[in-house]
Formats: sequence, structure tokens, C-alpha cells
Amino acid sequence: MNGKTPLLAVENLHAHYGKSHVLHGVTFDVGRGEVVSLLGRNGSGRSTTMKSVMGLVPPTQGAVRLAGVALDRARPYEICRAGIAYVPEEREIFANLTVEENLRMGEQAAVAGATRWTMEDMFDYFPRLKDRRNTKGGSISGGEQQMLTICRSLLGNPLVMLIDEPTEGLAPKIVAAVGECILDMQRRGVSVVLVEQKLSIALKVSTRACVMGLGRIVFDGSPRQLIEDEKLLADWLAV
Repeated sequence: MNGKTPLLAVENLHAHYGKSHVLHGVTFDVGRGEVVSLLGRNGSGRSTTMKSVMGLVPPTQGAVRLAGVALDRARPYEICRAGIAYVPEEREIFANLTVEENLRMGEQAAVAGATRWTMEDMFDYFPRLKDRRNTKGGSISGGEQQMLTICRSLLGNPLVMLIDEPTEGLAPKIVAAVGECILDMQRRGVSVVLVEQKLSIALKVSTRACVMGLGRIVFDGSPRQLIEDEKLLADWLAV
């Protein structure tokens, strides 16, 4: 972070599912306009970290701060209003609403310092959504639903986007479009925390990579440092 105060700071985060201790002191930070990937094998705690930051799995210990404001005891809707958006792996669109109605559901006033996004910005990213704007969300393809979920979150004008497995099961053309969208978010000043199984995609769009294992961060560095660390790749990322 070069001595600068991070936009998002996660410190010593612990979380449980019932009696199961899943996160064991997760610590990382994200600067403004950074894309930080959380990498690791299934079960390493990446998605739980996202849900804990968002308040969906309340932390049992540790701190989450956005621009210095503590959010670890806040409710999910309060965290959203503070400037953090969440794109879940399950997408969770409103199946009975049209594409445009789904997008309208995501709109909220921007907090200070946030990039402002419009419906037309979304249609520029994904022209297919414009073509389908009057179609019910439950009737569009999986790829279109992923586009819709990302755009719905962006229309909340967040400071930070948490994006969980955005390219899972998508065609290569849509994967490329999602990658370009993330890069443009970064260019326009939005910070992104990305969970992505495809290492090639994650490292292409990321400014930093954090590798998780056993509910902890075991590496935090540049994509190049990660690729050059063969032991780390073998120990924590090889399937």
C-alpha cells in the first residue's frame, strides 16, 4: 500500500459456521482503484471472507473498515449503503422482474468519492442486456444473469465491489467481457475484491493477489511474484 491508508482494511477476521471455525485471522487491505484477487482451493475460506466483509456471515472477531469507518458490526444493508457492493456466486437475480427492473433495484445514491454509474454505462458494457431489457430475469441465460448481477451492483455506485466467481460456467466471449468490465471499474476508481477460480483471468485483471489456505492469507503480493513462486503454487493452488 506504499504507506497510504487503505480504502478497505480487513484485520484479523475470524468467522464461524455454528461450531465450525472457518476464518482464522484473515488480514488484507485494498487501495482505491486496486483489484485484489483472493485465490485458493475450494474450502480455503475465500467466499466466507467475502460474506463476512458483507456482514452475511457476521465476524466473531476482527475488524472491517471502509475509509476508516468500522463496519464489522454493521448489518448487510448498512454495509451496502456505506459503499460496498456484493456480487454473489449464486447471482440471486429477481426472476419475476425484467432485466431493467432488476437493474433499477440496484440503484442508490452514491457516497462521497464514489464513481457514478448509469443505465447506459451498463448497456455499453453488455449490449445484450439492452436487447433483453424487457425480458424477465428468469428467462435469460446464465451468462446474461451474470452480466445483470454485476451491473445491478455497479448501479449502487460502490466504492468497493466484492465479486465471487464471476466467470464460473460462462462462455469464453462472456468471460472476456466480464474481465474487461472489471478492468474498466478499476480505471474509473472502483476497488474490486475478486474470487476467481481461473488463475489466468484473475492474474490478468489483478493489481495484487492474496492466496488463502486453511482460513488464512498465506501470500500477499503482485501477480508476478505469485507466478514466480513455484512452491507456493504447488502447496496452495495446485489441484
